[in-house]
Amino acid sequence: MPHAPLGIGIVGLGFMGTTHFRAYAAAAKAGFPCRLVAVSDPDRSKLSGTVAPTGNLASAAAPEQLFDPSAIHTYHTPEALFADPAVHLVSICTYTDTHIALALAALAAGKHVLLEKPVALNVPDIKLLETAARNAGRLCMPAMCMRFWPGWDIIKAHVQNKTFGAVKRASFTRLGSGPAWANSFYKDESRSGGALFDLHIHDTDFIYWCFGMPRSVTSTGSTTHVKTAYTFDNGPIVTAEGGWGLPPEAAFRMEYTIEFEFATVAFDISKSPTVSITQNGITQPATLPTLSGYDLEVRHLLHCITSDNRLHATLADAADVVSILLAERKSLSVSLPIAISPV
Repeated sequence: MPHAPLGIGIVGLGFMGTTHFRAYAAAAKAGFPCRLVAVSDPDRSKLSGTVAPTGNLASAAAPEQLFDPSAIHTYHTPEALFADPAVHLVSICTYTDTHIALALAALAAGKHVLLEKPVALNVPDIKLLETAARNAGRLCMPAMCMRFWPGWDIIKAHVQNKTFGAVKRASFTRLGSGPAWANSFYKDESRSGGALFDLHIHDTDFIYWCFGMPRSVTSTGSTTHVKTAYTFDNGPIVTAEGGWGLPPEAAFRMEYTIEFEFATVAFDISKSPTVSITQNGITQPATLPTLSGYDLEVRHLLHCITSDNRLHATLADAADVVSILLAERKSLSVSLPIAISPV
């Protein structure tokens, strides 16, 4: 039986909020049972529907009309949006230090939640939210977009299925310039967690998703630009480098190289094709979907809500990933390997 369209509300119309908006709009156009009904932002100018491009992957050259404010409910506060009975699913795309309180309020109002990363900078807050979602009988999914990113999702499948044998080595790189938007927030690491929690988290999460919880981590550099070695019992050699160390004019770098027993798979966002597979000395491109990880992420959540399927990313995962990041931060401060404790 067809599911009635889910009313979507977006809280926060910065880079990620507008990205979520576009992903839901595309999903609705593709036939998914959803419709955008409400947005909230304290900046009244953003409620006009006109947005400017920001973010590492922004491609628009000029402001664009995202929505018609006469056709959608616009609110100055998240609380007003949560009280809207037409809203069933909320994307929370605000500053990290507001995530828990807003997600708790949305769940209490009976909404499902897609919550931008990092969920929080500590494990107890994430566990509190996990309990609240369970008690509310609603889904609350952390927006771990690399699990859905074209060219990355296939790695999880290859690791799990041992398509090319076991993984011997894996390295990840994610480098950009410091965010030019919301500068005061990102520079305050007590609020943002710095590049460690805002940027490097993508690779830490993906490593955790593919290989499980590492036994220990050894990190060098700083919370602005870190390189970490992850140690697994009887596992592969895994490293990840991430940070805001590039000059503003430099291109954003997102890369991986995974060396399996019988093949090497490489991703480079600056190349076309972005993914290549090398076997027996022959390199061939991989065929990838045209949708972005953000598109696939929201479509997965919509499917889980309407079909009672299991989430690919959970709050329990988010808690584990934050425990790894905290170990990385401690390793940076003491210049020693840090064992990972179960959470």
